[in-house]
Amino acid sequence: MEASTTKNIEIASKKKEAYFTATQAQLVRGRFFKNKSAKIAGSVLIFLIFLGLFSDFLSPYNPTIAGRDKQYENGAPQIPKFWDENGFSFRPFLYTQTKFRSAETNFRWVYKEDREKRRYVHFFVKSWEYRVFDFSINLPGEALDFKVPGFKMNRHLFGMDKGGIHLFGTDKAGKDIFGRTLAAIYISLAVGTLGVFISFILSLIIGGISGYYGGWIDGVLQMFTDAVRTVPPIPLFMCLAAFAPLEWSSELRFFFISCLLGLINWPTLARRVRTHLLAERSQEYVLAAQLCGASSSHIIGRHLLPSFTSYIIVDLVISFPYMLLAETALSFIGLGLREPVNSLGVLLQNATAADVLLNYQWYFIPVIFLVVLILSFVFVGDGLRDAADPHKITNK
Repeated sequence: MEASTTKNIEIASKKKEAYFTATQAQLVRGRFFKNKSAKIAGSVLIFLIFLGLFSDFLSPYNPTIAGRDKQYENGAPQIPKFWDENGFSFRPFLYTQTKFRSAETNFRWVYKEDREKRRYVHFFVKSWEYRVFDFSINLPGEALDFKVPGFKMNRHLFGMDKGGIHLFGTDKAGKDIFGRTLAAIYISLAVGTLGVFISFILSLIIGGISGYYGGWIDGVLQMFTDAVRTVPPIPLFMCLAAFAPLEWSSELRFFFISCLLGLINWPTLARRVRTHLLAERSQEYVLAAQLCGASSSHIIGRHLLPSFTSYIIVDLVISFPYMLLAETALSFIGLGLREPVNSLGVLLQNATAADVLLNYQWYFIPVIFLVVLILSFVFVGDGLRDAADPHKITNK
């Protein structure tokens, strides 16, 4: 009995010692993984990011007009089967379909299955060619162009020898909505990432200078920050969209929207950086660095900013859903990305047609992915914010 009690005391003392000697990152990580909703949301978020990064490999058809299926326009989702009245099959299959116009549907095209003719799904098939890790930005002037060529591939996770397989159906042009949705997740995340990165850099520079130096510099920068915050975003976007040339390429419009989102969303994070620096600049370790002759940029970058890195990461994660919503809203009202670019806002705009709600409900499938993506970022951001709260960690 005494040995068991002594062992429990030793275990408790080791846990207590590990808690008080843990770094800030270890404390945040441990508290985050105890939040079940944040863990589930994080797993979903990682899965969606995986779908976006490998969208070309997972999509059996090109999500642009080049991969359209002329024989299956406005087609309903096709769900592979393993058995029917003709028996069981280890390989998933679909049925051959015939296309005709029906008086019952006001002479719209209708597709009828021939249940006697199966079409089997094949895996790791060769299809349209794409590039992996390919990235390019074509800005005005050759000196500003940026390109990462990547490498070519033509393997895809699944496909069909004859006919098509459209898990989420097709749109009015015959483009595969499954492939468009995965490509849209990638584009929307890329826009949000670039916007958050630009906002992050501006926040560190302006908030860092304002909080470290204070005085009249702080006053001027805060007036500039307040001026940016008071600018209404939608009228600003409308004005800039009116002056944006129609002949801009998809890459240039993508870069323009990303920069625009970053340039108007930095004030909130800049204010938080300023607040932390105002509280930390009077600490003894800052004074010691100044007495050693360290420059202001060295003190800010090597001593002050690392002291609240976890809070900056939390703010960045929380700002992601706002970036995604802003891009979606702009594309939805026609001020952001446009066809043929696949983004969640563009797909949402396609679902606003009058007959979609009555006849083509599968157009709303990308909306489900948008809602899940936004909620995942929100729950992960809330979990990180609670985990980084020093009062909650102390009161554990």
